[in-house]
Amino acid sequence: MLPLPVQRALAGPERREQLLEVVLDLGRPPEARYPGRATLLEERPIERADLAAVVQRLGAFGGDNRAGIERTLHRISAIRNRGGEVVGLTCRVGRAVYGTVAMVRDLLDSGQSLLLMGPPGIGKTTALREIARVLADDLERRVVVIDTSNEIAGDGDIPHPAIGRARRMQVARPELQHQVMIEAVENHMPEVIVIDEIGTEREARAARTIAERGVQLVATAHGNELANLIKNPTLCDLVGGIQSVTLGDEEARRRGSQKTVLERCAEPTFPLAVEIHSRSRWLVHTEVARTVDARLRGEPTRPQVRELDGQGRVRLETPVAPRALQSLRERHRAAWSGRPALAPAPLPDPALPPPHRPLEVPASPDRLALYCCGVSGPLLDQAVRSRQLPVERVNTLEQADAVLSLRRHLGRDPEVRRRAQQQQVPILVIKADTLPQILRGVERLLRRSRETSPALALRLEIDEGRPAVGN
Repeated sequence: MLPLPVQRALAGPERREQLLEVVLDLGRPPEARYPGRATLLEERPIERADLAAVVQRLGAFGGDNRAGIERTLHRISAIRNRGGEVVGLTCRVGRAVYGTVAMVRDLLDSGQSLLLMGPPGIGKTTALREIARVLADDLERRVVVIDTSNEIAGDGDIPHPAIGRARRMQVARPELQHQVMIEAVENHMPEVIVIDEIGTEREARAARTIAERGVQLVATAHGNELANLIKNPTLCDLVGGIQSVTLGDEEARRRGSQKTVLERCAEPTFPLAVEIHSRSRWLVHTEVARTVDARLRGEPTRPQVRELDGQGRVRLETPVAPRALQSLRERHRAAWSGRPALAPAPLPDPALPPPHRPLEVPASPDRLALYCCGVSGPLLDQAVRSRQLPVERVNTLEQADAVLSLRRHLGRDPEVRRRAQQQQVPILVIKADTLPQILRGVERLLRRSRETSPALALRLEIDEGRPAVGN
């Protein structure tokens, strides 16, 4: 399908290995994109005749400006000018990758609806394709795939064999996806419906209607993590919906909150949710209702962490129980103050997965509970995720092992310093609320927490990369 010079440039197997997409833009040299890098395929810029030849071989584009190659998973997307002429093509390589379903194989047996989230290109559609095959072939369920852009089962009238015995319903225009979802339930008696990219309020309402009829849903949604759906007014119904509630005086005092609070207004459409942070690291929320309630109350959430090693085995990190977390905090504080550490409370036995797919369950690592004073919570979360640090953000100083504060905020709020000294919680002061400063500060706290030297109320200041230590 590609111009002849581009074909020659991609002839070598090393050029095709891990190839993600080929970009053809008018007036620019063609470009091949790989994970983390891009390579020019030739110096000559793409001309209109090159684009016209590719479009002629492909045929017509759909309403979403996408086309495909029959019985393959490749996808070609067009960029048009104001006159409707094609001035750019993104030719994405589609591959059927096997093995990702091992991360959620035990969840499929439950019959509960499952929602996958993650950034673009992380592998949501790949996982969805294999889940459809396992449900149809291994579990022998009646599966219907709603294939809006032909990404799941490929282009053409015959679906790609990667979805197994699952049936595929194509969507004429993207805005009609919610109608095809309802039509699938009414006409074809599915036990499972697989949908890629729920992105509108109509589709969210159709998903709830399908779930209320007893049909299992497996879908992906726009959003990197569950917190994004909670804040999204269009898609929050997928996790139960959010409403404002006015509490009575006694209840507000009991909760220690304002009288007007946000609460979940219904049961989630998807009781199970997965955050795909990388191809080998997934976070699983086995009780979405409880997770949403905790988020709305400002409490920390502890999803399961599942990792796929090089041998294809799944390692499961079970969330630490609150009692066990309390013992970890005591051990951290003992290390900071030089006192003998308390014996840790025994962890409860993790729930065993189904016998057909045993999961390797390692012990949960110690985590540092961190209280922020003036430091951006999202930036801290980003720093923790980027390095996979054993840190959790807490909402009260009493729960914390250490305090991370901006210098100016600590001066404005001396009460934080006084309470921290009373409870022997160390304070680390950083100069600026930036990602590098936060990352260096957290890593310094983790290193310090592993030491056993006495320190009652340690204060560290990071200034231009050189730490100054004082009492």
